[in-house]
Amino acid sequence: MATEQELSDFLKSVERRAFKRSVYHVRDEEAALDIVQDSMMKLAEHYGDKPANELPMLFQRILSNCTLDWFRRQKTRRALFSNLSDFESLDDDGDFDLLEHVQAPTDTRETESAEDTTRRAQIFHEIEEQIAALPGRQREAFLMRYWEDMDVAETAAAMGCSEGSVKTHCSRAVHALSKALKAKGISL
Repeated sequence: MATEQELSDFLKSVERRAFKRSVYHVRDEEAALDIVQDSMMKLAEHYGDKPANELPMLFQRILSNCTLDWFRRQKTRRALFSNLSDFESLDDDGDFDLLEHVQAPTDTRETESAEDTTRRAQIFHEIEEQIAALPGRQREAFLMRYWEDMDVAETAAAMGCSEGSVKTHCSRAVHALSKALKAKGISL
């Protein structure tokens, strides 16, 4: 079990590298500081009682997860606020009611049938199940590359592996998903 001093010494030794890594990923020094601080807090809170030799691996995983969480939050914020900022008040009072300005489609061909909606939901569910069934590293690489839209270098850095490993994991994941979905009669 790591002593309090060993934990403190470990955190001091990785602080600068973790900050540089985070700045490289997020390209925002304040966000990088937050990510590193959150990672250190999580390590101390949840894994402070682990042996000292396990701390580096645990910290790298926590730092990667905190970085991914930051990207997810940014993606959500950008989507939400960029869409909502498109709307401006037509009055001088500054109040905007989205429901007053939403127009229903006038052509029934623009609307989707309940059957199509249900079928699409079923396909998404099947895809999610197949992604969840992938081996951990393949799933991680696949989601970072295609869900988080990270490039190969960013994914490799976040996963702590080489770019070639990322490409291999992604390729295997795509082939496994394709095979599993085709077996269920789903073609995309």
